[in-house]
Parts: sequence; structure tokens; C-alpha cells
Amino acid sequence: MRRNLIIVAALTALSVLAYFTISRLAAAEAKEPEARNRRGRGKPNHLIGEKSPYLLQHAYNPVAWYPWGEAAFAKARKESKPIFLSIGYSTCHWCHVMEKESFSNPGIAAVMNKYLVSIKVDREERPDVDGIYMAAATGAGWGGGWPLSMWLTPELKPFFGGTYFPPDARFGRPGFKQILERVAEVWKTRREDVRSDAERVAKALEQYSRVEGRSGPLNPEALDKAFAGYKESFVSSKGGFGGAPKFPMPVNQNFLLRYYARSKDKKALDMVAHALKEMAKGGIYDQVGGGFHRYSTDDKWHIPHFEKMLYDNAQLAANYLDAYQATKDPEFARVARETLDYVLRDMTHPEGGFYSAEDADSLPPELAGKVEDVGHEHRSEGAFYIWPKGELLRILGKDAGEIFSYRYGVEPGGNAESDPQGEFKGKNILYLAHTIPETARKFGKSEADVGRILEEAKRKVLEIRAARPRPQRDDKVLSDWNGLMISANARAAQILDDARYLDAAQKSAAFIRTRLYGEKANRLHRRWREGERKVSGLAVDYALLTQGLIDLYEATFDVEWLNWAVQLSEAQLKLFYDPEKGGFYQTAPGHDKNLLIRSMDDSDNVIPAASSVAALNFLRLAQFTDRKDFRQAAEKTLTRFGAQMAQQPRSLPQMLVALDYALSKTKQIIIAGNLQSPDTREMVRQVQSRFIPNKILMVVDEGKNKEAFLRWLPFLKGVGRIKGKATAYVCVDYACELPTNDPRTFETILDDKQPNGR
Repeated sequence: MRRNLIIVAALTALSVLAYFTISRLAAAEAKEPEARNRRGRGKPNHLIGEKSPYLLQHAYNPVAWYPWGEAAFAKARKESKPIFLSIGYSTCHWCHVMEKESFSNPGIAAVMNKYLVSIKVDREERPDVDGIYMAAATGAGWGGGWPLSMWLTPELKPFFGGTYFPPDARFGRPGFKQILERVAEVWKTRREDVRSDAERVAKALEQYSRVEGRSGPLNPEALDKAFAGYKESFVSSKGGFGGAPKFPMPVNQNFLLRYYARSKDKKALDMVAHALKEMAKGGIYDQVGGGFHRYSTDDKWHIPHFEKMLYDNAQLAANYLDAYQATKDPEFARVARETLDYVLRDMTHPEGGFYSAEDADSLPPELAGKVEDVGHEHRSEGAFYIWPKGELLRILGKDAGEIFSYRYGVEPGGNAESDPQGEFKGKNILYLAHTIPETARKFGKSEADVGRILEEAKRKVLEIRAARPRPQRDDKVLSDWNGLMISANARAAQILDDARYLDAAQKSAAFIRTRLYGEKANRLHRRWREGERKVSGLAVDYALLTQGLIDLYEATFDVEWLNWAVQLSEAQLKLFYDPEKGGFYQTAPGHDKNLLIRSMDDSDNVIPAASSVAALNFLRLAQFTDRKDFRQAAEKTLTRFGAQMAQQPRSLPQMLVALDYALSKTKQIIIAGNLQSPDTREMVRQVQSRFIPNKILMVVDEGKNKEAFLRWLPFLKGVGRIKGKATAYVCVDYACELPTNDPRTFETILDDKQPNGR
């Protein structure tokens, strides 16, 4: 929200807590509650029947938690009690801290149960609920982050909130128990004042949801302005944009790579390449097992917050694949491959769906078998990933251990000097401290020998690490995050020519179709876990799954994936599109009658906004199908956010990608041939080896899929092989260059080097 909201006067003294900055120091100095109900013991609360891993983490708290739903709302109305709404997710470190300190404390739970109706929400299952109350919290100046702690009237209107609260008064600030008691007192003595201010908050939220899109023409100057902003904020010495904490933000790389393709300004490519290389060198990248942690707490990508999220790894793998296409640097291919291999190894359901996340915290290896690991009380951040040097030398032997230590920056006293809380004291976070050539010179060996030693060392370290207590895995399957990973695997199959990734993408798509999609109604659900599908799909689910299916078609050329993408897009237009002004609402009408507002995302964050993804999807599908309604929906959406892109372009980097596509002369590359034939596969390979973001690629086979395309693109009737050879047609707006069955001529057309090229 872009405006301040008013909170009840009696709570003004507590407003300082809204700006309470979560710090590891505060958690480290927290006193252990004297009594704690452990998960798995005692009487369960109302969360016990849920499937969400996050809700189940709280199912044995002494707090009488309810899931979001009518049972809790009816109780609050009947008993005229305020609601305490706690929103988080299963791999959230500070959610674990608050659960341990406050929600497992019988004394605090007794206060909550006496005065409140307490509701738990998994933000990954219900980003619609989270988005509303996060907007209220940040707009009112109460702070934003997870766990999100909100106090609501029985009508679900917020009147106070914040994020993490310590259990007791600390640093001159009141503790969670004091806040609970103060809220109860204010509710008892000044209830009408509370309701009045909650009403103002709700009206401000409603007004925010009705803010007109800042419409404007489609202007390429927005692309130039965004690029100038990225250049200004780029920190070349550290790699990336801005200071600590540093998030990878794949949407930034998406935009810059496409800006490079448009402008040929090498600075755009250099920024992306440098940032990706620095991330891959740092501790934010799992140097042993592959995959990226969520963010870096320092400005050098060295000390990560250790949780691993599917959405980060999917989008970053795609970034590295794009960079590999653009630069041909094999390091980018290596990182993409290792990241996807991590997901295939550790984050994939046996039948193909991709799991959501892995926790940052785990039981330290030295405590394995010595304590009962039923909660988070003994777990610590990064325990699965960090190493004392002595242990590495024991595993690898002195010679190989020293080579490994030099390469990965391992020090006898630990290498995490910039960890302000000393959590990793004496331990090492592996990062690429030295290159292979530097390591070879240091130890007087050939680069080939050092490479072999390091590969064997990594294998041994990974094997030992696998025997450690693992971080908890959130094994729910989400439609939108799977869409991102389908895209990444489909593109890897094309670019790296590896059938394993194509198989993974197809299995995930089939999993979603079987378990989260209703074919008859053409409706998508959001979450599946242990046989249960739940929550009607949101706009972002439809958008990101559609993106994945389009990419999957361009990897398989199986028209069924494209058909499904078209069907989902038709449903998305029907359920979420604003036909008057353009753009896509987060929820469909009637999605949840208890939501205060129906909102539309207006920024691209760690997950891009549904409108941004949908705009590009509809532009691509319009090229495949010549559907005018798809093209118009995309252009109207871009126009709705036109002024915002012109004034604040970096708030919508993924929409800028769609804008770039709309303003470009998109290549329609059509290959007439049989996919089983070497000449057809070679032409496909020529396309897939190049970074040509604003294109579509079709393979038309007379005996298989031509009829399917003719219903969309009648001009394809004249497309066919010449002299029995695979033949390429490169078109713009369905006006085609002369077809060619010569691979070299095809290459020159792709590179825009033909004498009369466009």
C-alpha cells in the first residue's frame, strides 16, 4: 500500500514494535521458556487435520489454533473476541523461533486462549490471505515479514500488527505476552474505538484495491530507463544490486538479458554475467550439492540464509541457461545443471511433482542420536551445510583435504567472520575462494589432476553430508512453483540437450494435470499433498503453469501441451481478467467470501506478478494461434501498467520483458520435418543454441501435428519439406523469408545476416 493507515490510539505506545527489526542477536539472547509443550506430545489442536507442513508444525502447541475458515470466524463472532492471525511458512526461521519461544509456552498460550481466537495460515497455500494482511501491516507502518502477526476484529478487519515479537520485554520494548494482555484490555474497555479504527483500515485497503492502474502508452523508453537504473545500482565489486541482505531476484536478470538482446549493449550482459558468477562462487550456492539458498545476509553472497526454495532454484536455473546461450560460458551450464540435478535428486515426488522447500535449520551432526528431534529446539541454522576444517581433513585425507580447503576457502578457525552473531564460529561455509588454475599452481599439480581430486572430494563430502540429519522438507506440491520448474527443465532439455530434464518436465506437468486440474471444468487447484488437493487456483497458478507448458511445447513439439496452455489461458481470461482496464486479479470472483478485498499485484518480486507473466504468455500464444483476444488482453494489460513502467520501471522487470516482446518483431520459426530425422533435429539445435528470446519455435510434421496447427494458422497449409529435407521458414507477422533446407543459410537467417534480412 502507498498510504499510511491509522491505528487505535490506545495501541500507539506499542507501535514501535511495528518497526522491530528481526535480528539473530535478539533470538540468540532470548531466554528459554521454562515449560514447553513439544510437537508430537500432548493434546492436538484444530490444526491436526490439516495437510500443510507449516500448520502441522503447530498442531501440538498449547495454543488452540484454528485453520483459516468458518469455524474460527464463527467462534470469534459468537464470543465477541478479537482474532490473532499468524501467517508464515514451514521453512521460515523466525516462524520457528516464535513457535519455540511463545506458541509452545503454556503461559502465553493460556493468555491467547482466554482472550483471542487464534488462526494459523500457510502463506504458500494462501498468498491471497497473506497479501491482504501484509498490505495492511506495511501500509500502517507496523512492519512486514514473516511470521506476520495481526490482530483482527471478528469481522476480519485488522487493527494492529507486526512481525516477530520476543516472548518477554527486551531492549525497552514490550514482549508478546504484554502485547496480548494490552490488546485484551483495550478490546474490553475501548472496543468501539478499536472497531472504528479497524473500519478505517479496511476502507483504506478497499480504496487501495481500487486504485486505477497507471495506464499509459507502450513506450520503449521505459526499457532504457530501467537499464539506466540497474547500471546506477550495480555494485561491480560485490556482484549484484545494492547491499546486504542480497536476494538473487531472477526477474532482474530476465530483464537485463532481454535488454541486451534488444540493444546489443554489452554492459547489460556484463552485469548479469558478473552477478551470476559471483552468486555461483559464494556460499549462497551449495558448492557440494548444487542449488541456491534463499538470500545472502552479507553483501558478498558468502553467508546465506540456508533455506532452499523451489521458486528460486527454478528461476535461477533459467537465468544461468539464458546466460549460457548468450555467452557460451560453460560455467553457466554447469551451475544450471547442478541446480536442476539437486531438484531432481532431493525435491521431486516419485511420480514427478516438485516439492516446495527445504528448511534452513537442522539438527547438528554432533547431536544426532543424542537428543529427541521432535521440534526446532535443538536445530540450528545451516548445520547441514557447514564444516570444521578438521572434519574435512579426516574425510578426505591430508593432501586432498588441503586442496579442497584451498579451493573452497576453508580455514582452521572458520571462515564466517562477517556472521555478526557468531552462529557459525569455528565452522566453514564453502565458497569458491580460488580457481582451478590457482589451486593447481599452489599445490604444484596439473589442472586436470586437481580437477579429478576435487570431483572425488566433492563426491565424498556429499556422501558424508547425506548421512547427517537433513533439514525438514516441505513436500507440498504447488501449481505455480511447479510451472516455474517445468519451464526450467524444459529449457534445460533444449539448451543442454539432456533428456533427463525433458522427462522431469513432462512428469511434473502430468502430475499437475492428474492431481491439481479438473479437465471438465477447466479449473486448476493450487496445492496437493498426500492425496489432497486444496485451494482454488490463483491467477499466478494459471500464469506460471501456462508459461511452463509453452516452454514444454518448444522442447517436445507435442501439441497437447500447447492445447492445454490455450485452455488454461482461456480460463484465466474468464476468471481473473479485468476486461475494462486490463490486468489480472489475484483471485477469481467468489474465491473466498471472507477476503476483505480482491487485489491485483503491481510489482514483480521473488515470484513475478500474474499480470506480468500472463502478458508475455498471451503474446506468445497469439503468435502460435493468431488469437486476437489473446493479443488484445496482453496489450491492454501492458497499457494498464504503462505509466508505472515509465515512472518506476524497476518495480515491474518481468512486465518489461513482456513489453520488450510486444515492441519487437517476433520471429516465428517454423521447421517442416520429422523430429526423428537428423536434419530436423539439427535445425532445432541451431535455434536452441542461440539466445533469441523474442521468438516462437514450431515443428510441423505432415504425418503428425500439421492438422492441429491449421485450425489456428491456415497459412501453414503451404509449409512443407523441400526435396524431402527438413525446411525452415522464418516469419514475422506471418510474412516469411524464402524457405531454406540448407543449414548454413538457416544460420545466417537466425543471426540476421542474410543479405535482405529483417
